[in-house]
Amino acid sequence: MNQKLMTRAPSQNTNQRKDGDHSTLGAGSGLDTLHCCCFAVLALTVALLTVALVPVDIFLVSYMKEQDGTFKEWANDSDTRDAIENMMLYAYYTMYALEIVFMFLVLPFMYFYYEEYDEDSTTRSRICAGLKFTIVFVFVAGVLLLVGAFIPTQATPSMNETEWEKLQDLFEGLGKNRGENALSFCISILTLIGMLLLVIYTAYGMNALPIDMIFGTKSAKDEIVEVQGDYDDIQSEIAAIRHKYKHTRRSMSRKDRTKLNDLQDKEKLIKRRERHLEKADKSWCTKCSILWRPFEILTGIILSLLALLILLSLLLTSIDKLLHSLGPKTGYILPQKTLPNPLDITLVYCQAIFPLDYVLMCLIIVYFVVATMAGIRKIGIWFFCLRMFKIRPHKTKTQGLLFMCEIMMLIILALNVMFYNTVPQYVTFGSQKYIDLSHNDTVTVEQCNTGAPRDECVMTQMSTLLTKYFYQMWVFGACYYWANWAFMGIFLLGLLVALCKKRRSAIDGEVDKDDDSDDSDDELLPV
Repeated sequence: MNQKLMTRAPSQNTNQRKDGDHSTLGAGSGLDTLHCCCFAVLALTVALLTVALVPVDIFLVSYMKEQDGTFKEWANDSDTRDAIENMMLYAYYTMYALEIVFMFLVLPFMYFYYEEYDEDSTTRSRICAGLKFTIVFVFVAGVLLLVGAFIPTQATPSMNETEWEKLQDLFEGLGKNRGENALSFCISILTLIGMLLLVIYTAYGMNALPIDMIFGTKSAKDEIVEVQGDYDDIQSEIAAIRHKYKHTRRSMSRKDRTKLNDLQDKEKLIKRRERHLEKADKSWCTKCSILWRPFEILTGIILSLLALLILLSLLLTSIDKLLHSLGPKTGYILPQKTLPNPLDITLVYCQAIFPLDYVLMCLIIVYFVVATMAGIRKIGIWFFCLRMFKIRPHKTKTQGLLFMCEIMMLIILALNVMFYNTVPQYVTFGSQKYIDLSHNDTVTVEQCNTGAPRDECVMTQMSTLLTKYFYQMWVFGACYYWANWAFMGIFLLGLLVALCKKRRSAIDGEVDKDDDSDDSDDELLPV
């Protein structure tokens, strides 16, 4: 049986491979693919550095105070605290600006530059074509920045002023906030798109990742037996169709010809599956999987519990905002939390062992990122009902890789809002405490909250930016709030889907029926 499936010679499609060498990677050359991959890595690095500012921001405000609620000696001066806050503010703005450059300039240019590859094309013509299409993205970015700069978020000048004085006030206001409104509006639009993607990919990935780890994969040996049975069935059907026309002069009908072609395509796919399964069965990873399988199951259980903890915290915060916030016109700003938040409480208790709370916060960030990658790989990249790209190990098209980076950057932008909604207390004040003098008889040390005196607790710059812009542009705050409910709904739906799905194949993602050819498997054939 195995000999029948392995009869194709390695050199059978050599010429085809020379002509179609880029069927897996896309349209460009290998060097262009390397350039695109480098820029994709840079884009992801910028996005990850942006979300990495959150724990740094929390650490800086927490480090300003002692456990007894007093400021440390170096932080007693308000000018010093302001300098640190401004440093973090400029760091956020710098990373946000870099993200805009990558999303509207670098990644679109690399995509269209790569698409213009042709044997007769020159580098100059490809650069011109790439720039021509990239101008559209730059124009969109410019429109967003202009709208954000001139959108009325403050009171307009009085009616008795001249037109020149109105314009002067407008430009002076733009200079005072240093273009903050323009950048904030653009980032808010991108974050809103990122929230929609986060609802789709991250919510499903947070279930698919741990459940796949718990369920594991099928046995390669069992799959080989199954594939061999499928091969025998297809061979029988092919033989029946050919026998039908063996002793007759009439030509094969269109229906039988179509069926025969489909069966032959399935036959090729089964050949490929068996080659991959046999290679997987002989690999050292499969032989050693019995050793790390218990750790994989344990990791999957821990990640599942973490996902449920995040969901419960987000649910309680959303209910608290629904009942006790200042309403949609303020972006559902919550002046004082009423319901307990288990993740917030966990992070506060972890502050007793430095730096356990920061380690846990970083693990949550990593989990969100990895879960998002798992969701993208499971779902793929779609444009409405049309699947554009599949994300598979070693077989993702370069254009799909650039699209994936764009999606990841948008989702990572939205993670800042997700953290603020999931653990608002910890993300806003960190581990700061203050001396409560509201009681005349006793002096107590309390955890910093929004009801504390303003000069006693320092807010992180991320929460300051979000709160400020939620108030100025309440529509975004309201959209982010209701996106949290959509996230929880998709999370539960994804949980049901992940539990009902069968165990993954031992060669999950390696062989697909939509592949152009099986030429890429020649290296798996015996020499």
